[in-house]
Amino acid sequence: MDWQPDEQGLQQVLQLLKDSQSPNTATQRIVQDKLKQLNQFPDFNNYLIFVLTRLKSEDEPTRSLSGLILKNNVKAHYQSFPPPVADFIKQECLNNIGDASSLIRATIGILITTIASKGELQMWPELLPQLCNLLNSEDYNTCEGAFGALQKICEDSSELLDSDALNRPLNIMIPKFLQFFKHCSPKIRSHAIACVNQFIMDRAQALMDNIDTFIEHLFALAVDDDPEVRKNVCRALVMLLEVRIDRLIPHMHSIIQYMLQRTQDHDENVALEACEFWLTLAEQPICKEVLASHLVQLIPILVKGMKYSEIDIILLKGDVEEDEAVPDSEQDIKPRFHKSRTVTLPHEAERPDGSEDAEDDDDDDALSDWNLRKCSAAALDVLANVFREELLPHLLPLLKDLLFHPEWVVKESGILVLGAIAEGCMQGMVPYLPELIPHLIQCLSDKKALVRSIACWTLSRYAHWVVSQPPDMHLKPLMTELLKRILDGNKRVQEAACSAFATLEEEACTELVPYLSYILDTLVFAFGKYQHKNLLILYDAIGTLADSVGHHLNQPEYIQKLMPPLIQKWNELKDEDKDLFPLLECLSSVATALQSGFLPYCEPVYQRCVTLVQKTLAQAMMYTQHPEQYEAPDKDFMIVALDLLSGLAEGLGGHVEQLVARSNIMTLLFQCMQDSMPEVRQSSFALLGDLTKACFIHVKPCIAEFMPILGTNLNPEFISVCNNATWAIGEICMQMGAEMQPYVQMVLNNLVEIINRPNTPKTLLENTAITIGRLGYVCPQEVAPMLQQFIRPWCTSLRNIRDNEEKDSAFRGICMMIGVNPGGVVQDFIFFCDAVASWVSPKDDLRDMFYKILHGFKDQVGEENWQQFSEQFPPLLKERLAAFYGV
Repeated sequence: MDWQPDEQGLQQVLQLLKDSQSPNTATQRIVQDKLKQLNQFPDFNNYLIFVLTRLKSEDEPTRSLSGLILKNNVKAHYQSFPPPVADFIKQECLNNIGDASSLIRATIGILITTIASKGELQMWPELLPQLCNLLNSEDYNTCEGAFGALQKICEDSSELLDSDALNRPLNIMIPKFLQFFKHCSPKIRSHAIACVNQFIMDRAQALMDNIDTFIEHLFALAVDDDPEVRKNVCRALVMLLEVRIDRLIPHMHSIIQYMLQRTQDHDENVALEACEFWLTLAEQPICKEVLASHLVQLIPILVKGMKYSEIDIILLKGDVEEDEAVPDSEQDIKPRFHKSRTVTLPHEAERPDGSEDAEDDDDDDALSDWNLRKCSAAALDVLANVFREELLPHLLPLLKDLLFHPEWVVKESGILVLGAIAEGCMQGMVPYLPELIPHLIQCLSDKKALVRSIACWTLSRYAHWVVSQPPDMHLKPLMTELLKRILDGNKRVQEAACSAFATLEEEACTELVPYLSYILDTLVFAFGKYQHKNLLILYDAIGTLADSVGHHLNQPEYIQKLMPPLIQKWNELKDEDKDLFPLLECLSSVATALQSGFLPYCEPVYQRCVTLVQKTLAQAMMYTQHPEQYEAPDKDFMIVALDLLSGLAEGLGGHVEQLVARSNIMTLLFQCMQDSMPEVRQSSFALLGDLTKACFIHVKPCIAEFMPILGTNLNPEFISVCNNATWAIGEICMQMGAEMQPYVQMVLNNLVEIINRPNTPKTLLENTAITIGRLGYVCPQEVAPMLQQFIRPWCTSLRNIRDNEEKDSAFRGICMMIGVNPGGVVQDFIFFCDAVASWVSPKDDLRDMFYKILHGFKDQVGEENWQQFSEQFPPLLKERLAAFYGV
């Protein structure tokens, strides 16, 4: 006998469904309580499915809602449904998947995939065969409903479907789906492609076996009238380009022609899907040869796609010029993630690597959703990186018209184009920049806010070139205009100008010193003017300024301008306010730059950081003990606080000693170093190293407890944790001297293993080499026996480091170890020679050590053998060793 509802119970459930559609929050609360009560009754779920599938007298939204509540119940506690209830629900779903209403069909489809993804695909063996069977139905609704459900199952369980667990249903499903590519209904064709598309990226075997049929069928649908079908065809081709380019190459010419048309499709969703093709193609090695002859068509299409559409302008309030007095809505503010401190070493000829800027490809974050403009700009950017100067003949004629166009929307797109190609086409653009940059600087005062903001971004992409010219040429006018834009009346322009200025600061560094007073006046004025969101970007611009000019900021007049507003904000913010993150990061940079100039402000800042760490640790402990009563803390507060303490220790040096003496930071640090979260450990080890350098007297009593923890964290699975722990051990060596001896065995083996691991990142290798050298410097007898196991990677990882303190102590250590165990270096002596030659100006006593080892080795092997040995040297190495050491 089929289950039947009790009339009174049914009325109760219907009333509940009606109430839950009420906008009144009090009613909503009652509904939630009622739901909790009803969920005590096992057959409540039978009522819900009954309303969804059988109660045709009710309106569709109510029936659908009943299904969605049931779906949430399935998600939350399907495991505890009594078997008769579960069976009834499954049966009802399959019997009614062909409901006349598309909303009800979709709801049943969602319910089916939710049950399936609760581990029920194995437990519901008839599901897939039945759905596939229903596809053959003459009834459109049944076929569409079954396909809708299958598409959702393919999306949610693609990996499981392609596994032995279900004995490979795809072998039947994929050929079945392919038959429906030719179905007369566009909705069904679209479902069929969408189902197969789920299996491209994972290269499901059943699809790979049918790949040629699939591609043929796609080509047959290329000019389908239905936009949804065309979109799915484009999506399939983009994915195939990534995983089965071998199958597309024979047809590449016609695929490119097709995609050129689709990128101009009148349906923007289709155009966007097609535009992804160029982004993917640019990553393929064959891009250059297959695309070169099509650039002449493609470039104008991409450029055209970079224009704001009318709807964009409405959404961006492009006609609103002044909005600086309008407060920001909180959901506009993206969450910020703090990047924990990692200790790195200075390299030879470093130039800031532009990779970070590559991400901010355009600045309409209000449309942070991906759209055709962004995709076209990104495609032009990557293609510029592939084709370099070869792109320009197709672009320059267009650019002239765009940049000087009377319509602002067109001119704006021209400025975006110029910014998008900056990275790839820089060399080819150089001849035009002397006249383009002044034009762009002029655009900074355009009457349209969207033109002013894009000009900020594009100019920042050429900052490197601007800074390479004499400062009066472009740097000064650009800086003057950007600072005016920082005080623009439009929030979007303020934001773009602040970001652009931060990029300019990174490139210009100390070139900005002469203008510091003027820059600080502007940034401080902006403090009083900015709404919430832009304040966060302003902190970043101030922090970057401090990083860029360093100790030049330490002048009483600059400190007087900058510190009061920062400290005022600092006092306004509560301990649980996330705005502390960017402010703490900013203060950390400022403290490091000001050094002793920060002393008058350090005490309250220091105290608060310690409090933040303490509060977070306490909250974490409560949560561990009573997870049901307490919330897990946001550990970012602690991480940022630890990083600011590092900044203080680094900036104030010995002056931090009294602050440490009056606080329990060492006890807190002991806990942080053992935290479960890697970023917390990473920041604690950085702070430990900085405190070791600044005030070792407070660290020394804890060494016996700290060293084992440092040893266990020499685990390269967590690169940054391992890196900072390694660095801290090296700093501790330099302070401990011979007293380091009891701890050498705790760390040495791990360090030697890391330096020999393949694919270890460069920074970690360098820090490991420095620390091994320092251990050998203070305990040569203990470390020298292992010399042969690390000398070769040690030499290669330190040859590119600039002369500095760390390198000096590490090389002294190596020389002392060679003294103890000269045999350990014999086989790899050429590497040692190369490393020695990487020194530009070693201190005299270190140079003597090098001299003695080189000559000792030469005397040991004899003149003739040395001649043979030094024949292997590259010419440059030979010259340097002869010139500096006379060998």
